[in-house]
Amino acid sequence: MINIKFPDGTTRSFASGTTGMEIARSISQRLAKEVLSVSVNGETWDLTRGITTDAEIKLYTWDDAEGRHAFWHSSSHLMAEALQALYPGVKFGIGPAIENGFYYDVDPGEGVAIQEKDLPAIEKKMMELARRNEVFCREDVGKQEALGHFNKLNETYKVELINDLADGTITYYRQGDFTDLCRGPHLPDTSYIKAIKLTAVAGAYWRGDEHNKMLTRVYGITFPKQSLLDEWTRLMEEAKQRDHRKIGKEMELFMFSQAVGSGLPMWLPKGAMLRDRLEAFLRRVQKKYDYLQVITPHIGNVNLYKTSGHFEKYGKDSFQVITTPQEGEEFMLKPMNCPHHCEMFKYKPRSYRDLPVRFAEFGTVYRYEQSGELHGLTRVRGFTQDDAHLFCTPDQLKEEFKKVIDIIFIIFKALDFKDFTAQVSLRDPARREKYIGSDENWEKAERAIIEAAAEKGLQTTVELGEAAFYGPKLDFMVRDAIGRKWQLGTIQVDYNLPERFELEYTGADNQKHRPVMIHRAPFGSMERFVAVLIEHTAGKFPLWLTPEQVVVLPISEKYNEYARKISNLLNNADIRTVLDDRNEKIGRKIRDNELKKTPYMLVVGEQELTEEKVSVRRQGEGDKGAMNIEEFTKMINEEVESQLNAIDNY
Repeated sequence: MINIKFPDGTTRSFASGTTGMEIARSISQRLAKEVLSVSVNGETWDLTRGITTDAEIKLYTWDDAEGRHAFWHSSSHLMAEALQALYPGVKFGIGPAIENGFYYDVDPGEGVAIQEKDLPAIEKKMMELARRNEVFCREDVGKQEALGHFNKLNETYKVELINDLADGTITYYRQGDFTDLCRGPHLPDTSYIKAIKLTAVAGAYWRGDEHNKMLTRVYGITFPKQSLLDEWTRLMEEAKQRDHRKIGKEMELFMFSQAVGSGLPMWLPKGAMLRDRLEAFLRRVQKKYDYLQVITPHIGNVNLYKTSGHFEKYGKDSFQVITTPQEGEEFMLKPMNCPHHCEMFKYKPRSYRDLPVRFAEFGTVYRYEQSGELHGLTRVRGFTQDDAHLFCTPDQLKEEFKKVIDIIFIIFKALDFKDFTAQVSLRDPARREKYIGSDENWEKAERAIIEAAAEKGLQTTVELGEAAFYGPKLDFMVRDAIGRKWQLGTIQVDYNLPERFELEYTGADNQKHRPVMIHRAPFGSMERFVAVLIEHTAGKFPLWLTPEQVVVLPISEKYNEYARKISNLLNNADIRTVLDDRNEKIGRKIRDNELKKTPYMLVVGEQELTEEKVSVRRQGEGDKGAMNIEEFTKMINEEVESQLNAIDNY
């Protein structure tokens, strides 16, 4: 017998070899129908895998990320089986589950192409295979056996993967006529998959290296019920309407130009106004926390980034080194702001009495993203970080870290991001060569983050291998208005750059000490944050933030002069107002400005002119009646003041 401990702390005895499915069935038949995978001592397993030792377990359903992961990982294998049947000779790369669905990278062979138009046929084949109730069978194999099997099939990509694996760690999964190199976990069988939608076809370099062959990546998503697919489809339609590229064009916020260069956004006047107000908001918040605003150059000597370690880690993802007429002198477009801030800290002697020092900068950085990865404002080659670097004593670290969390809370409240979690991103203990610095410093930094997050009452998850190369971090994951998850805001603890730059301060003991460094960017980058904000609000920004608060709409040219007078009065009262005096019918003007998401529309005609009033319309709500300009001004100012007071009093 073995002892199984459940999440609620209770323990029950089962026969050795009992599976997760059998445990679920012992609890209830309903749970047995819904369970998808099981955690055994922290490792996610197949439900059909026997448990032979005492263990702590947790059963995962569709409501759990781990359950969906097993479901979508199994679906990627089902899709691969369908592709194998439809495209004889196809070779397989990798096929992981992702946050929303799965993909498989495949090489269909010379002269063969898988296109969007082929996806319905692949879906149909997947459904046919799913209905066969094919069992997912796990099998441990030796390295030589695995190499022999995949060499025989001429699966060159799988052979390459196997060569990187240690003997004794290799497993197969088989279902139907398909066998894959895989760690799992998987569903018990294919019958769980009831609804299928393949979503896209894209190119992807093998192992993400542009020097390797371009493979075909097929994306998909599956569900245990047709109703869930229907709801997902509805949300995807909503997402299209909220696409920041579409809304940004309609609202004239930003643009791209091939003449300027791919991935280099340009902010149009209204977008610049929006961005300026976001920056002013954060500056106001930072002032309360005694931040010092700084400005650094867009380039730096290449040796600066060699000292920091960024050149070694990110040099291949950066723009090429810039040479100057002086022999041996080389510069780089700035990929990070932190090395510049280290030099600022270093420029004069510091005492423990001066600490913490908090440098803040809206600093533009440049990274050479692959052209296929560029996407609107969310993935660009030039972007501005709301960056800050705090230099403090070890004793100040935790308190400073918690203050940064407070700033992030203020931002999320101001912009109505209510649903968020925090991810503690730690180094991968099995791949320490990826990171710089001593184990002791890493352990101190990781402990400080975990303790600070707990003391602030944050709901956190832990991800190994997601740390920056110089230190662990706390990443904030936000769900937008339609449930999509975005990574916004990050705080990092760094003992290593102060050592590499030989930063020091004089302590109370009159000895030299190393400061600890906190990197933080609550927005992350202005570009990505604005993109997420657009999609979260569908372009309906809070009144305090929106670039244009009011538009005045004269019914005809006869009332343009009165409309202009109203517009001037409002602008003089610091209410951001524009005049739409186009020679168009009033219905067309209202529709156009609804599309531009202008919060208030003031219609003026004969009656408004006679009574010295305006007819007020609220975007999305319609007619609010007539007011004189003093009443309207008071209403707007009170609405803005109420919003800002709620932020300031947080």
